[in-house]
Amino acid sequence: MAYDVIIRNGLWFDGLGNVPQVRTLGIRDGVVADIVAGELDESGCPEVIDAAGKWVVPGFIDVHTHYDAEVLLDPGLRESVRHGVTTVLLGNCSLSTVYAEAEDAADLFSRVEAVPHKFVLDALQAKKTWSTPAEYVRALEELPLGPNIGSMLGHSDLRTAVLGLDRATTEGVVPTDAELEQMAALLDEGLKAGLLGMSGMDSPIDKLDGDRFRSRALPSTFATWRERRRLIKVLRKRGRMLQSAPDVRNPLTALNFFVSSSGFFGRRRGVRMSLLVSADAKSSPGAARVLGSGARLLNAVLGSSVRFQHLPVPFELYSDGIDLPVFEEFGAGTAALHLRDQLERNELLADTEYRRRFRKAFDRKKLGPSLWHRDFHDAVIVECPDASLIGKSFGQIADERGLHPLDAFLDVLVDNGERNVRWTTIVANHRPKQLDKLANEPTIHMGFSDAGAHLRNMAFYNFALRLLKRVRDAEAAGRPFMSVQRAVYRLTSEVADWFGFAAGTLRQGDRADFVVIDPAGLTDAVDAYNEEKVPFYGDLSRMVNRNDDAVVATGVGGTVVFRNGQFCDGYGTTVKSGHFLRAGSPQLQSV
Repeated sequence: MAYDVIIRNGLWFDGLGNVPQVRTLGIRDGVVADIVAGELDESGCPEVIDAAGKWVVPGFIDVHTHYDAEVLLDPGLRESVRHGVTTVLLGNCSLSTVYAEAEDAADLFSRVEAVPHKFVLDALQAKKTWSTPAEYVRALEELPLGPNIGSMLGHSDLRTAVLGLDRATTEGVVPTDAELEQMAALLDEGLKAGLLGMSGMDSPIDKLDGDRFRSRALPSTFATWRERRRLIKVLRKRGRMLQSAPDVRNPLTALNFFVSSSGFFGRRRGVRMSLLVSADAKSSPGAARVLGSGARLLNAVLGSSVRFQHLPVPFELYSDGIDLPVFEEFGAGTAALHLRDQLERNELLADTEYRRRFRKAFDRKKLGPSLWHRDFHDAVIVECPDASLIGKSFGQIADERGLHPLDAFLDVLVDNGERNVRWTTIVANHRPKQLDKLANEPTIHMGFSDAGAHLRNMAFYNFALRLLKRVRDAEAAGRPFMSVQRAVYRLTSEVADWFGFAAGTLRQGDRADFVVIDPAGLTDAVDAYNEEKVPFYGDLSRMVNRNDDAVVATGVGGTVVFRNGQFCDGYGTTVKSGHFLRAGSPQLQSV
């Protein structure tokens, strides 16, 4: 029988960390049919890829995206797939669209993830045909998916569906026993339908969008640990996992996750957990030194299964004025972000009393942990109507004007129009030696891209390629910190196993999700800044990654969907290559 795709003479990585070998792969009916050391019969094969001198690896897995709305508008999810990602996970950070009504889901999602509310609401009102998890899975499966999709069920989604968005975000409201059991039942229903687990969010800096309850914290942040433990009990019963983020105001609350994850204390088994952190944050320079050893110790002593999600590249953020989630840490920042109108916001930023309160909170916060280092000397202007300020830090401007850095920051915004000033800073993962160390740390796994969110703030769609570049550059410089095969393993089957779905390997009999990489294309271009207009978001210009020299081809389910910088005809419209991957399904089985 003829093959559908042949990948000839590439350096083949199986995704399990074994030593790569030069092999030819024959793909038929969406499956890796043959892997041979020599040649395969190419007769009748419509797609032959010459991979000599290239790497052939399993498709990358992005376990932390917020494509929940975008997948309805552009099922191809091109920004990820063009960089070799073949499986993405939805439903992170307590946010999903499974149960909540369209308006509630849009209010939950939009401000947290910095995606235009109008387009999220319009997409959900037009496309949300489901009211149960099984219907949600079916609706996604019917889309012309580009990559494979997996999903978790968001705790904020659950709370909203049971309590209503008002009660779910009101201080002091505690679910009745009956309401808590209803939440547990809805979670169980979602797990039965194949969702991977539950996602949460403990940090209250994330706020609601919309007009009804604008600037309230997410519902999940109001939950007690009694409520969380009841829901974790459902996860334990089903053998599923929890993704969440500790409260940055009180890092000791992270201990609750280790205790709740534990398989001791008379429990039948532990619960796998994946916690979102900035592993080497500038605001907490000592954390990276204790993160791994502390987690290993707690996992061993308590019998827990906790890992931390880590972005294996410098965490560089951009902001238009004050439109950056880190400002939600301050009450004054939330007050400004609460205002949509540009003139009203500028007027507030110029107000003397407002500035006094903001400065007081800003200085006081320096005494505790935070997401942002709050160093305006490390925040550089890249776009501004006053061209003389471009390239300067706000701290430098403050020094020149004899001002407090926060006042200099606000002055520049007010004088130039708050959203007209674009600036950048690196908040974490800035030390190469620590990045190398964390890349090998067994208690972290690769993720945290936030693909599909924070459209003007950051772009990490190609974090897998950027890690491979660092690995290759280190080898070339004679200071290797990780082998390429181990890096591939960490980007593929390791995370698939932890999250509980079948993907990430490229062996005979496996589903043919693959990427062909030209190592010569892993240049500085993978780190470069790029923007692209998004037609389904009203031509909003968003940050993206653009390095089509690195990825020769991406294949999903045996279909070559991206090759030589171009997507195949009908991609994301008539061509369906991806499927919804249920929890625990065999590698070859998708719904």
